Amino acid sequence: MEFVKPESTVKAPGDWFTGDVWFDVIHAGQEPSRMRANMVRFSPGARTAWHHHAVGQTLHVVEGVALIGTRDGTVFEARPGETVTCPPGEEHWHGATPDRFMQHLALWEGTGDDRQETTWLEKVTDEQYNGPRTRSH
Repeated sequence: MEFVKPESTVKAPGDWFTGDVWFDVIHAGQEPSRMRANMVRFSPGARTAWHHHAVGQTLHVVEGVALIGTRDGTVFEARPGETVTCPPGEEHWHGATPDRFMQHLALWEGTGDDRQETTWLEKVTDEQYNGPRTRSH
């Protein structure tokens, strides 16, 4: 058993995010583990750029309301305690509502080969961000 010394909080890179976002790396597994876990905090209106994950991603909402957008224009709302899975290769974005902070646990796996874990694409437009919202249930 090992207690891992926490790394410092990092401000997310502006190339991959709109607005102010910070994250804490909780776990970055070394082979044979490929597990990745970050606690991510979004300021009001902040969001990721479009992206996809080679092995998929799971988001567990801790605080606020998460917005998760898909290429078909759907913007889902997820509340604290809800978990959303994004399958491998699905282009998506996630972020906070315009008026509240949002925090989620981001979970994904490394690829175990030379493929990129995450492929970052263009930034989400205000029109995409402000699209009609829906609840999953």
